[in-house]
Amino acid sequence: MILHDIIKAKGLDGKNEKKIIAAKFNGELMDLSRDVNSDENFCSVEAITVDSPEGLEILRHSTAHLMAQAILRLYPGTHFGVGPAIKDGFYYDVDVAGTITEADLPKIEAEMRKISGAGEKVIREEMTKEEALKFFADDPYKTELISEIDAPTVSVYKQGEYADLCRGPHVPDASKIHNFKLLSVAGAYWRGSEKNKMLTRIYGTAFATPDELKNYIKMLEEAKLRDHRKLGKDLDLFSLHEEGPGFPFFHPKGMAIMNTLIDFWRREHVKRGYTEIKTPQILDRDLWIRSGHWDHYRENMYFTEIDEKPYAIKPMNCPGSILVYKTQLRSYRDLPMRLAELGCVHRHERSGVLHGLMRVRCFTQDDSHTYIEPSQIKDEVTRIMELDKYFYTDVFGFKYFVELSTRPEDSMGTDEQWEAAESALRDALESTNTPYTINPGDGAFYGPKIDFHLEDCLGRTWQCGTIQLDFQMPGRFDVSYIGEDGNEHTPVLIHRVVFGSIERFMGILIEHYAGAFPYWLAPVQIRIIPIAETHKDYAKELKEKFTELNFRSEIDMRDEKLGRKIRDAQLQKVPYMLVVGDKEKESHSVGVRERSKGDLGSMSLEEFENLLSKEFNPIH
Repeated sequence: MILHDIIKAKGLDGKNEKKIIAAKFNGELMDLSRDVNSDENFCSVEAITVDSPEGLEILRHSTAHLMAQAILRLYPGTHFGVGPAIKDGFYYDVDVAGTITEADLPKIEAEMRKISGAGEKVIREEMTKEEALKFFADDPYKTELISEIDAPTVSVYKQGEYADLCRGPHVPDASKIHNFKLLSVAGAYWRGSEKNKMLTRIYGTAFATPDELKNYIKMLEEAKLRDHRKLGKDLDLFSLHEEGPGFPFFHPKGMAIMNTLIDFWRREHVKRGYTEIKTPQILDRDLWIRSGHWDHYRENMYFTEIDEKPYAIKPMNCPGSILVYKTQLRSYRDLPMRLAELGCVHRHERSGVLHGLMRVRCFTQDDSHTYIEPSQIKDEVTRIMELDKYFYTDVFGFKYFVELSTRPEDSMGTDEQWEAAESALRDALESTNTPYTINPGDGAFYGPKIDFHLEDCLGRTWQCGTIQLDFQMPGRFDVSYIGEDGNEHTPVLIHRVVFGSIERFMGILIEHYAGAFPYWLAPVQIRIIPIAETHKDYAKELKEKFTELNFRSEIDMRDEKLGRKIRDAQLQKVPYMLVVGDKEKESHSVGVRERSKGDLGSMSLEEFENLLSKEFNPIH
């Protein structure tokens, strides 16, 4: 019986008939056109609507196919790689004769709407592997994928002249696809390998309703205005150079932000019982073999040679921390031992994925490696979660959600160790009533982890903090402590970051605040604006005083009109502007302007300092 008919017979369509695009039969997502063996006593059927999470993913994947059909019409002979649904949209990798640029996207969109308007049917067909290889004989990408499938049959979806290898399910016909937009074009190596051909990747999005699409496009436009790469240049924070791709250069104002973040980080960690260490950036290759990074992380590492002996540039700080721990005999009385490090790490990223401060090859990781007894896991993880909440919500104002990431396929250790580690993290989350979701198979190779995803002002999420529970590395390095019973025991190691990468966290903050940093974090907190040449000496006096008080200030010494100076300070998003002229010079006062409130009037220096003292500042 056809699933669509079962849904109608069971009365599952109701008022949502027009929204239904697929079904779930005995827990498996299927096309509405599938013919299934239905015994009412032994089957469950659920209608999937386009506005459900599963339905939206089906819609987006179907829109990728719609785009592919339009491309095939406009660019005959195109071969297709993969075209999955992704968060917020979809993409398709295509091998097209000639080129497709962003200027071509409206033309492709128009053809997609033409196909949608015609209501092109989507037909699923099963083929044997041999039939499929023959059917796709002219497409090297599909034949490669088919050859690797470990099943006697495959499914192929056809709509008009276009056909694709796909598991499905899909919408019944193209008329179900209305609210879509093609967004951008990029390059992507086939299957992510630089050894393969570079394909053209076209990104798009689709939504269930016009308003959802409109709001998403509006968010993208706002995101462009907040792009940290543009603001980083406009605000003179950092720069990127061909001489060092993936290695950002920080300017004085950018360093002011970074150092403020570090000062805050240090202050809070000292209060919470952490001690800071520093370990070398280059260490013997044998160390990385012993830690497991050689087997599990080698393709992301850089190597060098010293005195004809192989070394590695560290991608992580943990082995160095372990060597520091092992310099002395430790007792249970020393635990928890919290060793924190602002370590500069290097990781190989493909040039195609580098993105400003968000994806780099060198960054500062605000690590901590905490050595604990097994009985201390719950309390220590809870302490770290409290620290994360203070940083993310109380100081920076982020909402966040939590994931528990479990054992990956590429892991080391026994089933018993992993079960104990995952259970310990789950217990810490549940005992603190922390809502969380499971992210199966995304743990570190040495242990499960709790990941913190921050939500910025545009609703985008960023994975920053992590708490990783490691039962493996201490044993590999023979790390131990003397227990209360006088015997040697192996500690549990917690790997933990809050910012994650300080550089990336800066990029997130730039976009979250649109460059208008809160007063305590602003690279320049005060800009002094003398009206004329005769007022510059007084401006210098003010700057000297503010420097003594640890306020970050600068003087606009240009011979420009006052209005231009104020406007430029606004564009630079300086929190406070102090206008000084004859009146201010004579009375030792300042004319105060605040970037969002405008003119606050004349104040004595004492009044202005009192105003600043009321500003939120977690460092003082």
